[in-house]
Amino acid sequence: MIRVVLYLLVVGLLAAAAVWLADRPGDVTIVWQSVRIETSLMVLAVAVAAIAGLAVVLWTMVRAILRSPDVLWLYLRTRRGVRGYLAVSQGLIAIGSGDARAARRFADEAARIAPDEPLTLLLRAQASQLSGDRETAERTFHAMAARDDTRLLGLHGLYIEAQRRNDAAAAKQYAEDAAKNARAPAWAGLAVFDARCAGGDWTGALERLERNMKSGLVGRDAYRRLRAVLLTARAIERDGQDDRDGARTLALEAVNLAPTLVPAAALAGRLLGEARDARRAARIVEAAWKANPHPDLADAYSHLQPGASARERLTRVEALAEKTPGNVEGAMAVARAALDAQEFAVARRVLAPLSIAPSQRVAMLMAELEEMEHGDEGRSRAWMTRAVRAKHDPAWTADGIVSDRWMPVSPVTGRLDAFQWKDPIADLDADDTTIDFDRTPRAPVVVPEPVARQRPQETAPIAAAPVVPLTPAPRGLARTAGTVAPVVPLIPVPDDPGPEPQPESKDGWGKLRGLFK
Repeated sequence: MIRVVLYLLVVGLLAAAAVWLADRPGDVTIVWQSVRIETSLMVLAVAVAAIAGLAVVLWTMVRAILRSPDVLWLYLRTRRGVRGYLAVSQGLIAIGSGDARAARRFADEAARIAPDEPLTLLLRAQASQLSGDRETAERTFHAMAARDDTRLLGLHGLYIEAQRRNDAAAAKQYAEDAAKNARAPAWAGLAVFDARCAGGDWTGALERLERNMKSGLVGRDAYRRLRAVLLTARAIERDGQDDRDGARTLALEAVNLAPTLVPAAALAGRLLGEARDARRAARIVEAAWKANPHPDLADAYSHLQPGASARERLTRVEALAEKTPGNVEGAMAVARAALDAQEFAVARRVLAPLSIAPSQRVAMLMAELEEMEHGDEGRSRAWMTRAVRAKHDPAWTADGIVSDRWMPVSPVTGRLDAFQWKDPIADLDADDTTIDFDRTPRAPVVVPEPVARQRPQETAPIAAAPVVPLTPAPRGLARTAGTVAPVVPLIPVPDDPGPEPQPESKDGWGKLRGLFK
């Protein structure tokens, strides 16, 4: 309404001005170069207005002609950007649907239209991966890694390609390069941590764990557990180097972080016992025993006082077993100590309830008891025969590997804290417990000096132990625990993947010619 009123007001004012001029005619005389022009004021005003309008029209035409190269260049560039966007988007859709031929076609079209755009490089790399052209994919990832805007994406692609060809050293190097960034991506931080653990670089793994925790990649509880495992690994290493003081300090720190971690508690108890600090060692072992009764804890508890007799060790083990009444590990620990002390009645009493449905360790203890107490080799051989067919006892198990002693990482995947104390065949399906239906050849698992399982009584300090493969190990890089993705995970596609707008140049014809090169 206000605009209508203003419009009528302006029209009225113009009409009033025209009437006013018409009612007051006047003459205008112009003399220039002996030329005399006489006209009325109204005619002069109309002539001036016509000349001004004609000048505006002429200037507009000249300006349009001068700017036509820039306008045409901008139009063609915009059209190329739209075509490039369609090629990239359709190519990514083809990759997601698994159409390698269409992905390759759209990648070639995008490379022709916008060869240096980040999304074009990504499309080309993923199309090459999908079609199995590893060489082209790796070459494209190298080109991406050389640019600042796509460096991390290129390193991620190179890392995955290194995993595919089982090149652990190259994969670790690419992850290390990506992790140097102030804002290291999650995959790089975790990959570097796992690679250092698999390589036994405990100091480097601890440093990376700290950074991962500060970056939010690892929760507080997981951080405490993983740090305790790494400290235990370092303590075992120091203990093997006869550095008892350093090993004891590291083991105690690990116990403070994870009091129920059996290897840390057993090692700390043994080292404190050697240092004549039996009371503190007893507290540590008892706390871990109440949470996780384990033969290593019982052995460490029985040797808290160096030089103690076999009967004194039996008394200590009986006191430890009373803290978890009815526990099988406690009964077998008492039986083992009783046999060492030649208290056969005690051993038979604690083994009697377990011998009804004995496990392998119980059957072996019964065989030893029959031979030591009565010298009855026949009964001993009968129990050993039952041990062959008896159910399995818990053991340190990780990724189908059974080890006599705890190890910090899995020898198959390199995963930290992989070993668990459990039945080795508990996770196997009933159909393939003893028979492997897959007849295809498999790569053998390389393990250090395989040896037979030790008898339960042959305990020893915690150290790196040989392992026995329970099932064929998977192929692949030691680091990877799962299946490698076929392509680098797709990133969200922006609304306009075309080139960034450039400031207009005065040389419009030169830019226009550049579009047709």
